[in-house]
Amino acid sequence: MGEAIRIIGIDPGLRRTGWGIVESLGNSLRFVASGTVRSDDKAALAVRLCQLHDGLAEILHAAMPHEAAVEQTFVNKDAAATLKLGQARGIAMLVPARAGLVVAEYAPNAVKKAVIGVGHGDKKQIHMMVKVLMPKATFDSDDAADALAIAICHAHHRQRPANHQAARGRTGQCIGIFKTAQN
Repeated sequence: MGEAIRIIGIDPGLRRTGWGIVESLGNSLRFVASGTVRSDDKAALAVRLCQLHDGLAEILHAAMPHEAAVEQTFVNKDAAATLKLGQARGIAMLVPARAGLVVAEYAPNAVKKAVIGVGHGDKKQIHMMVKVLMPKATFDSDDAADALAIAICHAHHRQRPANHQAARGRTGQCIGIFKTAQN
């Protein structure tokens, strides 16, 4: 039947970035871990982004996922808040990409449809269905529960490469570009 694919879902936010890890084998899902990376909202923006980066990098190093999925940003009426969320989302995409993972993106409605069956629903419905799909799942915040939903969505929609280790072979592409730019 093959080997389990470990997926990290990331729900980006500047104050709290949720993460959730599941293993997918065939049609079965297994909860691995979840949590929240928090930044100090009294610190400068650059420091907060570093805190998110370092926290996510530590989680990826410890959990060794094979693939990553990040929720797409929606635009709201507050342009400054949208820009800050976009910067946190950039960190959420950069960290797994630098680790050599393929990073998928999903719209909030696609995540809801994958987990609760419809494209619109509230957080309580999502959290309830995450617990139904994975009874052993625990989460310390709404953001962590949402991240698990993103991982579940990816497990249902992911492309199935012949060898997921090939995706991990990309480690260092960003580093190589950076070194070239410095010369």
